Amino acid sequence: MRIKLLKGALIVSIQFEKSDSEYDDNICLCFEEPCHDDEHIFRGEKTHLYLTASEARNLAKTLLAVAEESDISSKDSQ
Repeated sequence: MRIKLLKGALIVSIQFEKSDSEYDDNICLCFEEPCHDDEHIFRGEKTHLYLTASEARNLAKTLLAVAEESDISSKDSQ
């Protein structure tokens, strides 16, 4: 799955690495930055982070909770 962030300046690819299934950290987050070098968040054009299933669930749970908080706050300010 690919997600474009920051108007396409950062692309996050998330996938299960079948070839690494014997390892706990077999969920890969790949960050690609097709922008100018001086705009990079990471040092390279591609950066890989490997997560365990538990870490991936915790990240997803936290993102959903913060998104919900943002939605509630936006409704309260209207």
